[in-house]
Amino acid sequence: MTVKSIRILVQLDFPSKTIRLWDGAGPCMDAGGNVWQGMVLREGLDVVESALNGEAYTLALGLSGVPTDIADIAWQETEAGDVIGARIRLLIQDCDEWDQPVGTPDVRFTGKINNIVFDDAVSDDNPVSTVTIECVNRFTLRTLVAGSVLSDIDQKARSARINPGANPDRFCERIPGLADKTVQWPRFN
Repeated sequence: MTVKSIRILVQLDFPSKTIRLWDGAGPCMDAGGNVWQGMVLREGLDVVESALNGEAYTLALGLSGVPTDIADIAWQETEAGDVIGARIRLLIQDCDEWDQPVGTPDVRFTGKINNIVFDDAVSDDNPVSTVTIECVNRFTLRTLVAGSVLSDIDQKARSARINPGANPDRFCERIPGLADKTVQWPRFN
């Protein structure tokens, strides 16, 4: 089957409830029977593109037109202190010529919520909720204290803690072999 369009999906895994949003109007249902609520992806489209290409390590999504009940859940979770560290996933759903989902959505970004900002405004006597979600992924969390050295064992333990379902992070795998190695720079005549 030929893919005619795509949907951008945002899944927020709060402790009390999973929130599913898509960049469009009204609710839609995926092949698994999950209902995704419509919203407008207002900010961060350039960063979303980087995330889709596997280059982004931080993501700031501006979501506008978030349904009031969903914004209320996010606000309650923020007040309870459960939002920071909650998982966020950005997915792409392929659709056919009738905009019906084809297959399962592809996960393009998985991270943790680092900050969330709420802004409510009134437009033509209608309240409009805007939520800006700032996210980080495991590459952002590779920061070091000045003078410290990454170790393979520590990095694999950290990656298992941050993203338990993923393969172990092999970023520092060769560090122990480089501990006593001397690098010779080429000599030019």
